[in-house]
Amino acid sequence: MTKGEILKHDFTKGILTLYDVNNNITYQEGEDGYWYKREYDANGNETYYENSDGSWFKREYDTNGKQTYLETSSGYWNKQEYDSNGNKIYSEYSSGYWEKREYDTNGNETYFENSNGLIR
Repeated sequence: MTKGEILKHDFTKGILTLYDVNNNITYQEGEDGYWYKREYDANGNETYYENSDGSWFKREYDTNGKQTYLETSSGYWNKQEYDSNGNKIYSEYSSGYWEKREYDTNGNETYFENSNGLIR
């Protein structure tokens, strides 16, 4: 049973939209029964999405709001790590591919290496 059915929403008056206390859309449903829901962390970053087609994704963020993890219903995932200046220093993907980077104090990339053997 959908939230529209539970709430006995009159779809002739428009789609059903629910919000959290921060005015983020947490649920939306149309008269055709298609719906999606979202969750957010305390900083307003979207951490979860799911729809009536069965698709979903999860995200995690560091204290600076940088996405550190993504996982989807298709089995795809990736991880990121950042230095104290917000530069991406490591990425890893569900395919097995990865990248490492280093930066100088001005934020210029000084080193790059990946799982394909490229070093520069």
